[in-house]
Amino acid sequence: MPAPPPPPPPPPAAGPSRAAESHRMRDVAEGFGADADRYDRARPRYPAALAEAVLSELPGSRILDVGIGTGISSLPFRDAGATMLGVDPDVRMAEVARARGFDVDTATFEDWNPQGRRFDGVIAGQTWHWVDPIAGAAKAAAVLHPGGRLAVFWNAGDPPTDLAAAFAEVYRSVETGLPFTPWTAPQRDGYAAFLDRAEAGVREAGGFGRPQRLRFDWETTISRDAFLEQVPTAGGHDRIAPENLAKLLAGLADAIESAGGTFTMRYATLALVSPLT
Repeated sequence: MPAPPPPPPPPPAAGPSRAAESHRMRDVAEGFGADADRYDRARPRYPAALAEAVLSELPGSRILDVGIGTGISSLPFRDAGATMLGVDPDVRMAEVARARGFDVDTATFEDWNPQGRRFDGVIAGQTWHWVDPIAGAAKAAAVLHPGGRLAVFWNAGDPPTDLAAAFAEVYRSVETGLPFTPWTAPQRDGYAAFLDRAEAGVREAGGFGRPQRLRFDWETTISRDAFLEQVPTAGGHDRIAPENLAKLLAGLADAIESAGGTFTMRYATLALVSPLT
């Protein structure tokens, strides 16, 4: 079954300053569990090549997943043989991850107590922008074995240009209360700001060598229903009034129907991998 698209960018995509503020938006960061089962069904997975590239450089296979959510980010690493421990502040998301066999501690990463545990790698999929970039990097360095790495990554996808413009127009026509208008700029460009922010945090925290950027391009065909299933799981969408969310989904459905009922989403999985010194 084709993977649905990533969410419209969270607030940082609206401008460079928001990338520095997102970790303070706790109401948004901890709102994804409002419908954890939908989130788990609808969010895109990560390419196996990402996990293979990260694991190939580690001294071992014990991995800490920061913001594990429902376990989506851990799946390719476990499939490649890694032993996973997750940390997530949302008990609803953690319950889904535990149901698929992951051990999860419930806490924000900044406040989490490792209790002496150490890891070969620390990963974060689609979550590092909700973590203080300096405190998070320092915490990662403190729990890594020598030779370990911090790997943070995001899925970013762009529909055809005309359809993205149609999506943006639908968002403008509905009172969403969001502090930004999704789909007004290429997703892959917007998410690059997250890598810049993460790299700045790593450099300021110290303890890491020169970060490496990785990119994995892929694409898939998205149906109208798959897209509409995913939209409510995007950051801040759980706070849209039900009647306005219904209008938003109806408008997006019409846009996709006008484009033929399906469309090709071109993805890039973008990663920043920082080696411990």
